[in-house]
Amino acid sequence: MLLLSAWVGGLFGLAMVIAMLVCTLYQLYRIVPMMPFFPEDIAIGEPRNGDLSLFALNVEMENDKAEDVLATIREQSPDVLFLMEINQDWLDVLEPILKDYQTVLREPKDNYYGLVFATRLKVHECTVEYLTRDNTPSVFARIEDHDGRQFHFVGLHPRPPVPGDDTAERDLQTLYAARFARKMDLPTIVMGDFNDAAWSHTARMFKHVGEYLDVRAGRGMYASFHARYWWFRCPIDQMFITEGIVISFFGMGRYVGSDHFPVMVRIRLDQDEAARLARRRPLLIDAQRKELDAEVAEFRQELMEIHGGDAKAEEAGRL
Repeated sequence: MLLLSAWVGGLFGLAMVIAMLVCTLYQLYRIVPMMPFFPEDIAIGEPRNGDLSLFALNVEMENDKAEDVLATIREQSPDVLFLMEINQDWLDVLEPILKDYQTVLREPKDNYYGLVFATRLKVHECTVEYLTRDNTPSVFARIEDHDGRQFHFVGLHPRPPVPGDDTAERDLQTLYAARFARKMDLPTIVMGDFNDAAWSHTARMFKHVGEYLDVRAGRGMYASFHARYWWFRCPIDQMFITEGIVISFFGMGRYVGSDHFPVMVRIRLDQDEAARLARRRPLLIDAQRKELDAEVAEFRQELMEIHGGDAKAEEAGRL
C-alpha cells in the first residue's frame, strides 16, 4: 500500500510539473512577440521638428502626489493629453494646466473611470462615447496636425476581465471598440490603460480585428504597471497605430506617485514614410472586415438603445 501510494503520488507530482511546464511554455509563446529578438511591427523614424507629442497616464485616483503629475505634464507639454481615473478632486487640481489647452473634454467620475482629454491642435470632433454596455467612457477625437492633415485619437480605459464574467460579452466589446476606431478612412492612434497585458487575448484581439500596429512588438515590454513594485510589472497601458503614422519616439515617463507610469509618444503623419517603416501589414481580408463590421453595426444599435444615442450620432456612424 505504501509503495502504491508513493507511486500514485509520484505520478501526480510529475503531472503537476508537466502541467506547469506546458503553462509556462504557452505564456512564453504569448510573450515572445514583445521581445527584442522578434520581428518588429514598425520601425522608429528619425525625429523631426513639428512632430506631435502625446501623453497618456492613469493618475490613480488615490494618488497624493498630484504635484508630481502636474510637474511632469508641464515638463513634457504634450500636444495631446489623455488622463484616466479622474474624479472631481483631480479635475480641480488639473485646471491650471488645462487652461493651456484650446480644447478640453472633461468627464470626471468617482468609479475610477473618469477621464480628461486636452489638445492644443485644431479639433474637428471631440466626444465622449460609451463603447460598452456599462458606464465606462472613451474618447473619440478627429484632430488636425500643423500641416492640415487629419487623424483620429481614441482614448480607452476598459474595465478589467473578471473571473466568471461572460468572456463572449467582453470579446464583443473589444471587437466593437477596435472596429469603431477604424470606421473612418483616417490614420488612427489608440492609447489607454487596457487593464490587460499586451499579450493578452483582449489586446491581441483588439490589434488583429482593428488592423493595428504595436510599437512594442519586437522592441520590449515597456511594463507600465505596477510602478511601485519593479518585480510586479506588466505592460497594460497600450498604444496602437494604423498605417500612415510615423513614430519617432515611444517610451515611459518617470514615477509620479501613480501605480502607472506615463506613456509618451511622438508621431507625424506621412503615408510614404510610414509604409517604408512598417514591418508588418494588417492581415484581415475583405470578407472578414464585412463580417466584423456587421457585428459592430448590430452591437452599436444595442448601445444606442441602452445609452440613448441621438440621431446626430447615428448619422455620423459613431455610437
